[in-house]
Amino acid sequence: MRTSIFLILSIFSIGTGIAQERPPHEIHAAMLYNFIKYVQWPNEGEAGEFIVGVIGDDNVFNTLKQWYDGKPKGSKKYVIKKLASPAETSDCQVVYVGKSKNRDFDSIKSSTAGKSILTITDGNGLGQKGSCINFKVVDGKLKFELNQATVNASNLKISSQLSSMAILI
Repeated sequence: MRTSIFLILSIFSIGTGIAQERPPHEIHAAMLYNFIKYVQWPNEGEAGEFIVGVIGDDNVFNTLKQWYDGKPKGSKKYVIKKLASPAETSDCQVVYVGKSKNRDFDSIKSSTAGKSILTITDGNGLGQKGSCINFKVVDGKLKFELNQATVNASNLKISSQLSSMAILI
């Protein structure tokens, strides 16, 4: 347990020299993977696929695909999908919205409303607009916002360890 906490703290302490040498898409992919570890979905124990959809960032998609596609997640298996439109989000457990698709966030939010989908974004104001988790740079360091109302509406449970590291909205 201590190792897990140390790992997540080191991932979220992006101000270190080693983390700064990493390209942003690799940092986002690693953080996304670690977020998943601290979220509980209603159908967690069921077998099948755990689909992570990426829209608007090919680099994050390619990194996630290379690092995690096909790997086990409990009784499920990670499937990393490149999404072409907001309509394709409904089968996902996680949807990452890259900067180039921020303008489509309202459509994505509509497509995921009422479903147990963790939305993760990278754009100013998207945490307040209804993203579950939004990346944000504060004083030159990568942080993340957590919108607890959106998480609750999505019927997801966030670990207190993850909440304690977030900028809460």
